[in-house]
Amino acid sequence: MRTKLFLIAALAIALLGTSCVSQKKYKAQAASYESLNQQYTKKQGDLNSCETANANYLKQIEDLKRQIADLSKDQHYLQTTNTQVLNQLEALSVISSAQAASINKSMENLGMKDAYIQNLQTSMAKKDSLNMALVMNLKGAVGNMDDKDINIKVDKGVVFIDISDKLLFKSGSFDVTDNAKVVLGKVAKVLKNQPDLEFMIEGHTDNVPFKKGELVDNWDLSVKRATTIVRLLQTQYGIDPSKMTAAGRSEYSPVASNGTNQGKSSNRRTRIVILPQLDQFFKLLERK
Repeated sequence: MRTKLFLIAALAIALLGTSCVSQKKYKAQAASYESLNQQYTKKQGDLNSCETANANYLKQIEDLKRQIADLSKDQHYLQTTNTQVLNQLEALSVISSAQAASINKSMENLGMKDAYIQNLQTSMAKKDSLNMALVMNLKGAVGNMDDKDINIKVDKGVVFIDISDKLLFKSGSFDVTDNAKVVLGKVAKVLKNQPDLEFMIEGHTDNVPFKKGELVDNWDLSVKRATTIVRLLQTQYGIDPSKMTAAGRSEYSPVASNGTNQGKSSNRRTRIVILPQLDQFFKLLERK
């Protein structure tokens, strides 16, 4: 009995001891699991952080690649532009010292030409003023003549005196009238006071065909009328013949339409053209 109780007690003590040991291991393992779980959670957090950081790094790398590509394009453009600039500078650099001196000389000549043009313009203005004075003198000498019969004007720097044929000539003839001598005498007086002037006497007709006696056509009539006026100015009014030229223009330089009687009347005229003094003009053009 005692032995049985002893065995039971020993067994109970053994079981109790075993139970205590297991409880301690459980607690130790539970604590270890909790620690490992915390470590895992921390590592998992660290891994997520790393993955996020890695994604950011990858994005930054892509951005940098794009920037590098853009910079490469800019570099290529700058290299191309630089090459063009260098080529231009090289082209400019081929200007020799002689050429540079020539350019400077050209610039000086431009300044001289500008002054020359101003002088020429002044001379032309003076010439225009002289022409206007001549016109006024002619109009004053002629007096109150009908403007339909005589017209004095300046056109493009040239003085023109147009006198109708009915004032100068008999119809269909190159014989001058008495009125012609009066008018031509007044004009001759002004021209004689300008001994340097040269002038041309032009005969003009309308387009009506003409033939009479020795005159074959309007060419003949216009020329004969011009030579008649030249001869009259020379012989009766003492105009230097070397200063005069006679010309016939026939019907081919009209001032009005030949479609009306008034137009034909305007075209039948004798014109005195004060010729430009070309020798004096060319002297203006000579380099000084």
